[in-house]
Amino acid sequence: MKYGERPLEPGLYFVATPIGNARDITLRALDILASAGAIAAEDTRTARKLMDIHGIPLAGRPIVAYHDHSSPADRDRVLGLLREGRAVAYVSEAGTPLVADPGFALGRAAQEAGFMVTTAPGPSAALAALSLSGLPSDRFQFVGFLPSGKAQRETELAGLRDVAATMIFFESPKRVGEMLASCAQILGEGRQAAVCRELTKKFEEVRRGSLQDLAQDYDGTAVKGEIVVVIGHQGATAPEAADVKGALREAMKTMRVKDAANAVAGALGLPKRQVYQLALEMESETE
Repeated sequence: MKYGERPLEPGLYFVATPIGNARDITLRALDILASAGAIAAEDTRTARKLMDIHGIPLAGRPIVAYHDHSSPADRDRVLGLLREGRAVAYVSEAGTPLVADPGFALGRAAQEAGFMVTTAPGPSAALAALSLSGLPSDRFQFVGFLPSGKAQRETELAGLRDVAATMIFFESPKRVGEMLASCAQILGEGRQAAVCRELTKKFEEVRRGSLQDLAQDYDGTAVKGEIVVVIGHQGATAPEAADVKGALREAMKTMRVKDAANAVAGALGLPKRQVYQLALEMESETE
């Protein structure tokens, strides 16, 4: 079956698009782009280029812009296409719509108006960076962009200091050095992190290390491209074996072995299987 041969139910389709490599698009995304009655895009030029690469003609269908600077009237225009009974595909400039992207208000308006809203999941810079960071991924928090001003940035970071999860940030290449310096100062110089640049592209780069080391690496350094910074929580630095056993011993007083292991692994940022094995060994020693 060729793309576009299967009719779509009327509604709003959030379609994830590649963050760099055009071949990362899913087959379902291509099918929706070919079948939709209209296209809404954060950047219409990028959307047209992506469709051209994959041989999907616009064929006279309307393509409308919807981005950070769009007005309520622009949103109503998209809703008008839905009222006509069309299937509307919404694509962000890159990655998954609604993640640090203007599609949220559009999706909520479409839902409140009673239209079907669904998604075709796919590429995500946040998840790609998390998978390459080398940091615990069993619990994470997407923060997005921090404020550009130093005082506001550091105030927000202070509120994140005790978050018991790996944190994912987007950052401008012009500010990444300043951002890392603030993170080292507020979150702790020894906290482990990764700076991921140009993911899936020709010059993909991932630098890992302490916040202090990374802040020094990027201090006054000009970089280009899309940046994702991943920062581990306080337990992401390797704890001493005695500390892990002590935490397990306390947890096992009130929990089953597996539950205790899961709780300690989450708190210390360690692999669950590793902690569970240690818990079993400790249990056998006490029998």
